[in-house]
Amino acid sequence: QVQLVESGGGLVQPGGSLRLSCAASGFTLDYYAIGWFRQAPGKEREGVSCISSSDGSTYYADSVKGRFTISRDNAKNTVYLQMNSLKPEDTAVYYCAADFDAYCSGYVPLRPDYWGQGTQVTVSS
Repeated sequence: QVQLVESGGGLVQPGGSLRLSCAASGFTLDYYAIGWFRQAPGKEREGVSCISSSDGSTYYADSVKGRFTISRDNAKNTVYLQMNSLKPEDTAVYYCAADFDAYCSGYVPLRPDYWGQGTQVTVSS
């Protein structure tokens, strides 16, 4: 069964940190560009970050640049999103997506083949 499973979400105070994980099963992430998206209540889904499979290049939306770091561990078939200096406006459901393409299109994968079910991140005092 092919699936992506996100984990690591939760409630954190402003200025805090979380690390999200995106674990793949049924396929190997080595050949996929992997992206993180988020969707806040009442808003459209937006891209957050992407990591290519070709050379591990990373890309970020301006809103998270300098605070979030995307990385991949192909041995564990997992991609991570380290989120630091979290703000209330980062509150959203975060999704990972896999595109069978070596490259990102800006800071998002162009045509994801697989999506995870999402994990909730809430930043509040």
